[in-house]
Amino acid sequence: MRADVLSSSGSLGTLPESMHMNRRDTLRFSLGLTGLLAAAVPLGALAADLAPDVLVRQISSDVLDAIKADKSIKAGDISRIVALVDSKVMPSVDFRRMTASAVGPAWRQASPEQRQRLQDEFKVLLVRTYSGALAQVSDQSVVVKPLRSAPADEEVVVRTEIRGQGDPIQLDYRLQKTPGQGAGWKIYNLNVLGVWLVDTYRTQFAQEINARGLEGLIASLVERNQANAAGKGKA
Repeated sequence: MRADVLSSSGSLGTLPESMHMNRRDTLRFSLGLTGLLAAAVPLGALAADLAPDVLVRQISSDVLDAIKADKSIKAGDISRIVALVDSKVMPSVDFRRMTASAVGPAWRQASPEQRQRLQDEFKVLLVRTYSGALAQVSDQSVVVKPLRSAPADEEVVVRTEIRGQGDPIQLDYRLQKTPGQGAGWKIYNLNVLGVWLVDTYRTQFAQEINARGLEGLIASLVERNQANAAGKGKA
């Protein structure tokens, strides 16, 4: 399996070979875990009432247990994994903010239709690119570090480590507190081994936008997602 990104040539490629295999696998696993963070916690008051570090700790533990117990996921059934991630991801991840940040300044020039298409295609890319890592869960555990924030803070970083075979892997989440309906803490960026996911995509997307414009970026995302869908099956 591979982690797909936009290459400097403007087409979708793979992560650099200089990254160790366990780093690539952890990157895929980390985002897959992020996509399932809402799986074990009901929507509404419970999620809204929990502190961000408590939320991450509780859900991470419950989600890992759920993945390990799912025979379809353990067998590498990508369609089952994708369906599970897609159905659970939206309550806990702010994809609109994540997409806007990844697209960068060009987001302001995008039409409402282009914004929706970018958000939809980016979500599909993230879900399909990283869902395969969920089949690799074995003895991993997540340790949440003490939260450094003030009670009035509306944006925080929750720092965690994934522990299993080998050295612990740094995995940090940026969360924002959202008001109104669906209130609570939502993830809008993810840091693996010191690299923020959205920042990485912003660099790649900027190269595509500079070369081919927003429509070119959308076309590349569509092409990659179609290729992923055509290759669906066992991980």
